[in-house]
Amino acid sequence: MKIGIAVAPQEALPSAFVVFRENLEVSIRKAQVLGYDGVELALLHPGQIDADRIERLLKECGLEIPMISSGQVFAEGGLCLTNPDQEIRDRAVSRIKGLIDQAQRFRSMVNIGRVRGPLELGNRRQESVDRFLDALNEVAEYAQLKGVDVALEPINRYEINFINLVEEAVEVIRLINHPNIKVMPDVFHMNIEERSIEASLAAYKDYICYVHFADSNRHAPGMGHLNFPSIIFTLKAVGYRGYVTAEILPHPSPDEAAAQAARYLRALLPK
Repeated sequence: MKIGIAVAPQEALPSAFVVFRENLEVSIRKAQVLGYDGVELALLHPGQIDADRIERLLKECGLEIPMISSGQVFAEGGLCLTNPDQEIRDRAVSRIKGLIDQAQRFRSMVNIGRVRGPLELGNRRQESVDRFLDALNEVAEYAQLKGVDVALEPINRYEINFINLVEEAVEVIRLINHPNIKVMPDVFHMNIEERSIEASLAAYKDYICYVHFADSNRHAPGMGHLNFPSIIFTLKAVGYRGYVTAEILPHPSPDEAAAQAARYLRALLPK
C-alpha cells in the first residue's frame, strides 16, 4: 500500500478537508520530505492549477496524484447531481468532466462525494435518485473514454442523506454497471455508519479502489480511537494494494498534522 495526503491550492474554500492549503509547489515538496507517496488534489475547477508545472514537479519529487477530489464543487455553490434544476446538474457534470480531463493527464481517479447531492424527502425521493443515476451514467461514460476511474465515496448521515454506507455505494455501482465506477471508503465516515469497518472492507473488497484515513475526531491517524492496525491488517488480508490517504483537519497545525499522519502510517506501512 502507498500513503497519501490531501492538499489544495491556496484559494481552497474553508470547508475543504485538507492539511495544506498553500502554494502547491510548497505542499508537494513538504509531502516528499515527510515520506508520502502521493498527494490527493482537492480542486474547485480544472483551471486552478498549472498542469505542466505540477507534472514537472511531481516527476522531480517522485510523487503521484492518485486522486482528484470534487468536494469543493459542491461546497462552492451547491452544484450537485441531484438538483431539480437541469442547468445546475449540467454545470455539475461539466465541472466533473473537467476534473476527469485533469485526472487523465495525471493518471488519477476522480471522486464523487457530496457533489452527488442530497435526496428530496417524501414522494420525490425517487426522482432525486433517478436524476443522480442519469448524471452518474453520463460521468461514467465520459470517464471511461478517458481511461479514468470514478470513486463513489459513502459519507455519513450528518453531512448528506444519500449513500451513507459502503453497501449502498455498491448497490449504485451494480445498478449503473460501469466497470470504471468504484468505491472509496473513508474510515471516518465508516466509524459513524458501519457496524464494523473491517467487515465492510472485507465484504466489498472487489469494489474498493482507494481509501481515506482520518481518526475518529477527524484528526491524524493515531490521535483518536480508531484501530488502524486492525483496519490495515484487513486491507492487507483482502489484497488491497492501493492508496490510504490522510484527509484530516490541520490540528494542531498543518505541519504537525501531516507529520503525525506520515509517522503513524509509515510505522504500520513501511516502504
